[in-house]
This record gives sequence, structure tokens and C-alpha cells, in this order.
Amino acid sequence: MNKVIVYIGLGSNLATPEAQIRAARQAINALNAAQETAFSSLYRSPPMGPQDQPDYVNAVMAVETDLSAIELLRCLQKIELDHGRVRKNERWGARTLDLDILLYGQQVINLPDLIVPHYGLAKRAFVLYPLQEIAPSLQLPGLGDISALVQLCPLDGLVRLT
Repeated sequence: MNKVIVYIGLGSNLATPEAQIRAARQAINALNAAQETAFSSLYRSPPMGPQDQPDYVNAVMAVETDLSAIELLRCLQKIELDHGRVRKNERWGARTLDLDILLYGQQVINLPDLIVPHYGLAKRAFVLYPLQEIAPSLQLPGLGDISALVQLCPLDGLVRLT
């Protein structure tokens, strides 16, 4: 299989979120089949959904991999579990670590376990701004130019930390 550039969203709002993001970055880099090509600044954002939870720390990472999208998803889910992620039926709840495949090359994927481009990507400041930081001329399949999407997306409380 040919190598593909994949963009991964990282988020945490429990158990020292900045440390969780750094540890997840190391764990992804430790995968034999993934090589980091870029990593955004860290950003703080208010939570989606229930507001009675701490703010999130988010980042976006680009990796080059020859793993299939599903193989990569399973690796990311294992990293989440290794970092104390508890999967609940509640959407947008607090979590130690959330790793999402945002883009897998220019592929559009619609499987029961994986939708790429990630649903909601075009409307989420905590994804778009760090994504634009590391890939300012990116074209998102079916969504268009990253710069145009960022211009249409208000910051919604997003703050760049580092």
C-alpha cells in the first residue's frame, strides 16, 4: 500500500489535558507504521455539548502512514484506552483522550465505524484553526479550501496556548 498523509485531531479535558495530548503524540509516533510530518500548537476551547465540564485542549497532527484507515483507527482507539478513555453512550462528554481521523489523504470514507472527512470538521474551530496552521493550502475532499472554511468559522472561544 502507498503511504498517505493523515490528519488526526487530538483532544482532552481530563487528567492534565496538555500532558495527555503530549503523551498521545508520543504514542502515535511510536507506531511503526506512522511518521509525524507536522504538529499544531495546542489550543483551548470550550466544550461542545454539556457545559458542566472543563475546557478542552486540542491539537492536530499530520502523519504519513501505510496503514489502512481502519487499521489506523484501531491503533488510535487502543491509544485512547491506554490513556484511560472510557467510552460511554453520552456524546461530547468529558474524556481523558479523544483521537479522531480528520482526513485520510483525499479519500471519502463512509463506514459504520469511520466517516472521513470527519463529520462536523468544517464547522469546528478547534479542528479548523490548528489544521490550517499545519496545512495552510489544504484542500478538503468535498469541503473545499481550508482557508475559506476558516473564514466562515468563528473562533467560538478558541485560544491558542502554545
